[in-house]
Amino acid sequence: MKKEISILIVDDHPIFRRGLHNIIELEQNMHVVGDVADGEAAIEFLKNHAADVVILDLDMPRMNGLEFAQVVKKNNIPVKIIILTMHKEEQLFNRAMDLGICGFVSKENAATEIAEGIRSVMNGKHYVCSMFSNFLLHRSSYSSAHPKQVNGFDLLTTAERNVLKLIAENMSSKKIAEKLSISPKTVDNHRTNICSKLNIHGSHALLRFLLENKSLL
Repeated sequence: MKKEISILIVDDHPIFRRGLHNIIELEQNMHVVGDVADGEAAIEFLKNHAADVVILDLDMPRMNGLEFAQVVKKNNIPVKIIILTMHKEEQLFNRAMDLGICGFVSKENAATEIAEGIRSVMNGKHYVCSMFSNFLLHRSSYSSAHPKQVNGFDLLTTAERNVLKLIAENMSSKKIAEKLSISPKTVDNHRTNICSKLNIHGSHALLRFLLENKSLL
């Protein structure tokens, strides 16, 4: 008898979690051991419970999918990660693969592809659904063009990257706030988070980082 595959679902939409839970439980030798709403809750869950596979949304509060994958990689947590997403951005796909993620499935195809994805990653293979297959074909050229990623850069959210690009244009927090239709305080919070994730300290350190890493923007 095959070993039962234990699965943790991580997604901030409870209805989607429940639907995915029900689909997986219909499969032989698969069991959902838990479902939680964000990456932080998933890390806490894994401290006390074992799981073979984590099915993970990218966009979540508190700790998003890429941040969760970074923690898993850093701490050598023995789980295989399958990303579920509506995003179709090649850069996002490559950042996820760089973090050791084993599977990539579109949310709209999850009902028909998730079981196959789980079995594939448990057999030591990567699983990339057809919607992202071209991204996989481009991986070799991406790796050659990006031999080294700045530590922590892949943790930046889309909003933080947008702020970073405008900082690189030497715009003030007030101007950035006006352009992005957010408050200056929100811009300053983004600046703080960016510096924390990139481990940058000092009043002009962020500008120096941008000058030295223009190719990342």
